[in-house]
Amino acid sequence: MKKLLALILALAMTLSLAACGSSSSGSSDTTSDTSAAAADTSAADTTADDTADDTTTAAASTDEVISLTVWGAEEDQDYLAERVEAFEEAYADYATFDIQIGVESESTAKDTVLTDIEAAADVFAFADDQLVSLVNAGALLALDDNMSAVLEAYADKTLDDVKDANVEVSIEAATYNDTLYAFPTSADNGFFLFYDSSVLSEEDVSSWDSLLAAAEEAGMQVAMTMSSGWYNAGFFYGAGFTTGLNDDGTTSIGWDGTSSLGYAGVDVVKGMLSITSSSAFLACADGDVSNQIASGNICAAVSGTWDAEAAQAAFGDGYAATKLPTFTCAGDQVQMGSVAGCKLMGVNAYCDNAGWAVLLAEFLTNEESQTRHFELREIGPSNINAQSSDEVASNVALNALAEQSEYATIQSVGDKYWDPTATFGEIIAQQQLDADDDDAIQAALDDLVSGVTAAIE
Repeated sequence: MKKLLALILALAMTLSLAACGSSSSGSSDTTSDTSAAAADTSAADTTADDTADDTTTAAASTDEVISLTVWGAEEDQDYLAERVEAFEEAYADYATFDIQIGVESESTAKDTVLTDIEAAADVFAFADDQLVSLVNAGALLALDDNMSAVLEAYADKTLDDVKDANVEVSIEAATYNDTLYAFPTSADNGFFLFYDSSVLSEEDVSSWDSLLAAAEEAGMQVAMTMSSGWYNAGFFYGAGFTTGLNDDGTTSIGWDGTSSLGYAGVDVVKGMLSITSSSAFLACADGDVSNQIASGNICAAVSGTWDAEAAQAAFGDGYAATKLPTFTCAGDQVQMGSVAGCKLMGVNAYCDNAGWAVLLAEFLTNEESQTRHFELREIGPSNINAQSSDEVASNVALNALAEQSEYATIQSVGDKYWDPTATFGEIIAQQQLDADDDDAIQAALDDLVSGVTAAIE
């Protein structure tokens, strides 16, 4: 009986094309539809066994064409095409599908989706730090008991099974106010150091000072994106500073003061200016690191697993990776921190085929899909079984990520965080501050904090 009820709930979600309006109203409408479907079937409880086969047959014989759109990174287009085809084959007995795949980077998904939520893809990938903004804008479908019923009826699993299958940090990243809003697709959204071991030694890459000195001697450069609050925060996190997301959507940040480790924000900035002043340092635009690595002028780069293929191709037998270097701060060598994050796949709250969109999102993030994603692009799985394979365990980039994870933090910030920190990072990269002018550095930090903590309009 439980299985039959789950199937009927699922059919109510999918075959009736239940629309999912904005945030709270959408959840209410969906619950009402499925509750009504359950109520209509209560009188048939005594004949459940007889009707189960009929219900399944009705689902299998439908001539309905299910139209869905999926957005993913440009680098994932072949992977998505392969897995979408597998999804269509897996559910061929239930429906005919028309699934279109589009290009949208996980790093920019939020901005594109929020420009026009109703025009956005039904299923889309995004970085976990965008979750709160997407939820607050009513862009993501809540993965509640109704959606769990859909999964149980069609995929023979529940949301609890999905949670148990993925590492805890990825489920935390996909959850807001105790509600799951997305499926984890990877747990490697962090950064570390790629380097060419034929040019640099393990001792060279242990600190920014020795790294840049060795690179300069070799006539090469070290690449890093500085004009991003995702990357440049690593210096502040390493020195004991934090960021936090307040209930009103604003960001708490104290980089203009003194950290829990006793370092002043001014000291951190001086350390950053020392790095960017080196002729061996190359400030890269966000997303351009792989191109710089491929140029042949780079012997090391701060980046993540998405650039592993480019680094391996460029460095050849010298391909290596490790944790981030230490940097000089107030005369000390301080281990640079980083951000621990995940990539997620969510369902648009305005999709017409909510049930099928959830099934597709789950399929694109299950163990088989994550394993294939790693095989094609060395993307680090969040799925526990996929992580345990010998291939993943021996991966150079993922081992470096694991080494850096001891110094990583989950970054919780509001929308006002990004522009001021990007501008501040560009100021550092362009050496627009004098390392000997404490007052000017403090003023720049005060401006940064003022911009980040500004009230939400």
